[in-house]
Amino acid sequence: MGTVVMSEIEVTVPAVGKRSYKIHIGSGTISKLWHRLETQYAQLQKFVVTDANLVAAGHLEKLLGEKDVPAFVIDPPGEVSKNIGTVVSIIETMEKAFLGRDSVIVALGGGTVGDIAGFAAAIFKRGVKVVHIPTTTVAQADSSVGGKTGVDSTVSKNAFGAFWHPAAVYIDVETLQTLDEREYRAGLVESVKHALIADGEYFNYLVENMSAVLNRDSQVLQEVAYKNCKIKAGVVAEDPTEMNKRRILNFGHTIGHAVESVSGFELLHGEAVAIGIVGAELIAQRLGLGSNERLDRIKAVLAELDVPLKTPSSLAKKNLIETMKCDKKAVGQRPKFVLLADIGAALCRDGQWAHDVSTEIVAETLDALY
Repeated sequence: MGTVVMSEIEVTVPAVGKRSYKIHIGSGTISKLWHRLETQYAQLQKFVVTDANLVAAGHLEKLLGEKDVPAFVIDPPGEVSKNIGTVVSIIETMEKAFLGRDSVIVALGGGTVGDIAGFAAAIFKRGVKVVHIPTTTVAQADSSVGGKTGVDSTVSKNAFGAFWHPAAVYIDVETLQTLDEREYRAGLVESVKHALIADGEYFNYLVENMSAVLNRDSQVLQEVAYKNCKIKAGVVAEDPTEMNKRRILNFGHTIGHAVESVSGFELLHGEAVAIGIVGAELIAQRLGLGSNERLDRIKAVLAELDVPLKTPSSLAKKNLIETMKCDKKAVGQRPKFVLLADIGAALCRDGQWAHDVSTEIVAETLDALY
């Protein structure tokens, strides 16, 4: 597919206080982006955080051209490097380059790069600016917007973290053309999640345009990115620090994070969340809130993405239960679950968007997922 420069779409996301930032969505824009960043942040020193996959795909070269900019390349890429040691290495590299508070970190990569770079920005010299250039389906749909940053401990995902909103987000859907097929499809689960919790029409759009999405049609991908960002921006504007409604963005994640962690991250994030979405729907059915017809519609869309809908038999139920006790939504080691009222609407009950579920129903659901 040839590179086509499209008009960019801007979505203003109210952050903390009066500050806001814009999400710029386009196609074929990455090669022109560095000039824009140099102009916009002329007084700031630039530092790039990326990973070995992005270097191999040529995206770092497209971004910088011949510019000599200090950078940190995460290697090996992925969740295995999402730990406090990587953050320390980034900060020490910045110090050795004599960077200070007058710096901006440019995060070029997927969700893991964004999480790591964002957390480094939040704690380096008590906070410097960060600009996200997400290059994966999961990052363009979800993780680059909203200000969540964090890295894993040896016990759970995102044990260390901070809310640190970016100065800007630049989405170039053409960067998805080099993404591995499995990772591409798994990341689209977050798009399905957004549709399920907030926009039934968007769910229908995904159903009707799934062939074009899977063929990586640039125009359709821009529309998908726009719809995802509008949904997430609206939720974040209401609840920037995840005190209540923002928890709906964790639909499918209570079971999903446990499956992902217990698998030793052999399952991709989106793959684990797909299992978690099915699990949440099974819980809803047990509570009289769902139906077989609704579950079948959801499973049909996920099946088109070729993601797993069952928990691997090698993952012990007791380990999943223990891991869910550490979930960030858990209260007194009792995990809470985001559920659907209908396709396109998360369930709100008594003003709460994350719900208690009995240990018996959770155990029954986990059994049904094997």
